[in-house]
Order: sequence, then C-alpha cells, then structure tokens
Amino acid sequence: MSSQATFATWKSTLSALMVLLLIQSFAVAFTFERINKDDAALLVVDHQVGLFHLARDWQPDQYRNNMLAHAAIGKVFDLPTILTTSAETGPNGPLPKEIVEMHPDAPLIKRNGEVNAWDNEDFRNAVEATGKKQVIVAGITTDVCVVFVALSLREAGYTVFVNSDASGTFDVKTANEANDRMRDAGVHVLSQFAVATDLMRDWRNTPGAPEMLPFFDQYLSAYAFVARGHRAAVLNGTILEGENA
Repeated sequence: MSSQATFATWKSTLSALMVLLLIQSFAVAFTFERINKDDAALLVVDHQVGLFHLARDWQPDQYRNNMLAHAAIGKVFDLPTILTTSAETGPNGPLPKEIVEMHPDAPLIKRNGEVNAWDNEDFRNAVEATGKKQVIVAGITTDVCVVFVALSLREAGYTVFVNSDASGTFDVKTANEANDRMRDAGVHVLSQFAVATDLMRDWRNTPGAPEMLPFFDQYLSAYAFVARGHRAAVLNGTILEGENA
C-alpha cells in the first residue's frame, strides 16, 4: 500500500474515532441534581450594608428585595442558615437588621480578615455542623465572596446552588464572568424563583401554596399578581365578550 493510501486510511480511521467519541459524549447519562429541602443549608455571605453599594448590576431597591428574599427562603423552608460578615466594624458595615432579626438563632460568623469565608475555621465548622450535603449561597460580591466560597464548597464535596438574584457585584460583565467560572466547576447558578420552587416541588407540599404565595407576594411581585388576578377572577370576575373564542 502506498504511503498516500496509508495516510488516507489512517485519516479515515481517526475521523471515525472522533465521531464515535462525540456520540459517546452525548450519550453520557444526565443527572438532574435537585435541591432537597431535607439536605440543604442556606448561606448569607457578606450581605453587608456597606458592601451593598458595590452591587451595581442591580437596581438598589430590587437588590435589597432579593437579599431579604434569600434570607427568607431559609425561614420558609426551615433550613439551617449561617450568616457571615467580613470586617463589619469598618466600612463594610453589618448585615441588614431585617436579616439578623429573621434568623436570631443562626450562627453569625464575624470574619476579621479572611476574604474567603471557607478559610475561617468557625465558618467551616458551622457549615459542617449542619450535616447537610447541599448548600444554597448568595452574597456580595459575586466574583469574590460568592465564587471563592462556592468553589471551596465544591472542592470539599458539597453540591452548591448559587442564588444569582441575591448575589451582586460591580457590573454585569463581572457577574457573567463569575457565574461562568462557577458553572465550569459544577456549581448550579439559578434564579431565586428556581431555588424556591425546586425546594417546594409541589404546591400541595408543606411548605406549599399557603406558605409560598405570601412569600412570592412579598418578594416576587410579577408572580404574586398572577395569583392576585386569579383570586379576583374567582371572586368577582366576569368573562368578557369574545374571550370564549
């Protein structure tokens, strides 16, 4: 066989192998990792009143609402919740009083130097003491305070869900890069609505409609007004001419 024919055969074999590998990569079974309310803990990382001003990828009133909603998820689902701050006696400031009052018995780890909360022994011990294998995280800033602890948790064997709506940083570009970095490491980056509904799973569960509709009414107006509209239609609504068509 000529060298040219040998090369053509080798090239054909290589192409076939590449196609086979590509098919196998698509054939790998996908596992939907769901949030299990019985195996999840919630972290509030550096949602401090001074650092709040760095979160410029959100409108301030919207971001404040999202921060409080993140903490409230822990309350609604009775999740072990851990609060942490970084140098709160300086310009970073304390956590909003609403969050502290929402979780009066939660561990509040006041870090004095560690940028990555996972580098603080008290914080690590508090997370490990929950006995949970899933962790829901949000904080300021997304690219540092959230990314560092999320990657550390992944390295330690936890399944990590980052609440992107309650995580803020300097701009959208920085947020996107941070979220990409976490996704590359297997961190689940999802919305607050996705976090809450995956924890609930079924409106007939507890927490379910009686608990979650008031939660959405307070923190997610777009969905709340769907429920309000339905209530109004049931109580006093009328079918307009042409609607049946």
